[in-house]
Amino acid sequence: MTHAAAAAPGARFKKLLRGKDDPNSPCLSPLWTFVAWLATLAFFAPVAWMVLTSFHQEADAATNPPTPFAPVTFDQYKLLFSRDITPFLLNSAMASILSTLLVLALAVPAAYALSIKPVAKWTDVMFFFLSTKFLPAIAALLPVYLIVKDAGMLDNVWTLVILYTAMNLPIAVWMMRSFLAEVPKEILEAAEVDGAGLLTVLWRVVAPVAMPGLAATSLICFIFSWNEFMFAVNLTATQASTAPVFLVGFITNEGLFLARLCAAATLVSLPVLIAGFAAQDKLVRGLSLGAVK
Repeated sequence: MTHAAAAAPGARFKKLLRGKDDPNSPCLSPLWTFVAWLATLAFFAPVAWMVLTSFHQEADAATNPPTPFAPVTFDQYKLLFSRDITPFLLNSAMASILSTLLVLALAVPAAYALSIKPVAKWTDVMFFFLSTKFLPAIAALLPVYLIVKDAGMLDNVWTLVILYTAMNLPIAVWMMRSFLAEVPKEILEAAEVDGAGLLTVLWRVVAPVAMPGLAATSLICFIFSWNEFMFAVNLTATQASTAPVFLVGFITNEGLFLARLCAAATLVSLPVLIAGFAAQDKLVRGLSLGAVK
C-alpha cells in the first residue's frame, strides 16, 4: 500500500506530460490554465512595455505615471540608424556565431569521448570543466586584459570570439554529454560494423540523432555570447564594440534617454528572439531530453 501510494504522484505526473493525442491523458483544469497564462503575461509584460516605449517620444516616455497611449512615432529608430548601430550588431553577430560554431566543433567530440566512448576517469574530466566556471569572470579581467594587450589584440573581434568560446565550452560539454548519452548504442555499433570512421559517425549518425540537443546547446551559447558585456566593454573601443556596449551610450551626463534606449534594446533583442523562435521545437525537445523516462 505504501509503495503504491508513493508511486501514484509520479504516475499522475507522467500522465500530465503525455501528449494531447493520448486518450488517457487528463486535461489541466481551467484554473491552472488561467494561472499559466497569467504567469506568461507577467513575464512578457516588461518586454511589451519596452517595445511600446520605443515608439514614444522622450517626453512621453519620461512622464510619471507613464502614458501608454501616447502618440506613436518611429523617430527613435531613425535616430538609432543615424547613429549607425549596424557595425555594433555585426560585431555581436560575428563574435556570437563564430564562437558558437567553435564551441560545437570542440564540445561534440569531447562529449562523445565522455559519454559514448568514455575515457578513463571521465568524472574527473567533467569536474575540471565545471571547475573552470567557479572563478568569477571579473577576477580574470585584469590578467586577460594584460595578455590581450601584450598580444596586440585589443579592440579586435577575434579576441571576443576566443574568449566567448572559452567561456561557453564547459557548459556546452556538460550539456552535450547528457544529450549524447541518450543516443542508442545499437545505431553506433551498426555504423562501426559498416566501416564508418569517427568523423562519419559524428556527422552522419550522432549529429542527426542529437539535433535537438545541438540546437539547445547552440542557442544557449549564442545567447550568452550575444549578451556578454564585461569583456566587450573593457577589451574593445571603436572597431569591435558589440551591441550591449552600444546600449550604454544612452546613459550620459545629460540624463537617461529612455525611449531611445528601449528602441535600441528592442533591436538588440530581435536576433535572439528570432533564433529562439526558429529553433523552438528542437529547443523544447533538447532541453527535455531524458527528463522523463
